[in-house]
Amino acid sequence: MPRILVVDDEQEIADLIAIHLRNEGYEVCVAYCGATALDLALSETFDLLILDIMMPGIDGLEICRRVRGEQNTPIIFLSARSEDMDKILGLSAGADDYMTKPFNVLELVARVKAQLRRFLMLNPALTKSPETIAVGNLLIDKDKHAVYVDDTAIKLTPTEFGILFLLASHPGRVFSSEEIFTQVWSEPYLQASNTVMVHIRKLREKIEADPQKPLLIKTVWGIGYKLEVGS
Repeated sequence: MPRILVVDDEQEIADLIAIHLRNEGYEVCVAYCGATALDLALSETFDLLILDIMMPGIDGLEICRRVRGEQNTPIIFLSARSEDMDKILGLSAGADDYMTKPFNVLELVARVKAQLRRFLMLNPALTKSPETIAVGNLLIDKDKHAVYVDDTAIKLTPTEFGILFLLASHPGRVFSSEEIFTQVWSEPYLQASNTVMVHIRKLREKIEADPQKPLLIKTVWGIGYKLEVGS
């Protein structure tokens, strides 16, 4: 049974989310402050975190950064701020998804299911791909959920791993942002979404020698992205 940590200093919101998730059969732990949440996240095992960004003391961004330093558990941010830069900041901190308040709790549950499906089983569309993929100096081990560049282990979030595995499973093929989103997120693509672009940028920062001049993940202008076969 997947375990989920729900963190929000607004107790009514946290409890409402917990009720809906428990109704779906998940084991849910709730925290109402950042300090308690950080202690739980680092000392116990969870399959997904739902973090409110704006909390007094230790906020959601700090929790995300600390967790990302040790594990790749999926993280969904909740925030009352809806500006694009706020979303980019949240995703850049290591989150896998971002929802603005007020939100539809049923949509949140759907996103939780999508993240858990990707984290626990990877994307069903990718299950026929090889367990280990080597492209240039890049090695991806699907079974161990591990990535190596020049024999150096690279820490990726579940979403970053899903994108990289998709591209590496079809080296040289160009995927549009819509294709990447629908296959990795397992949900309909939002036309105005820049989520894929943000995750590609973070992925390049981790696996490219020079993220400004990528040799592995290439942008095909006006079309999408591909993993360069000749890298």
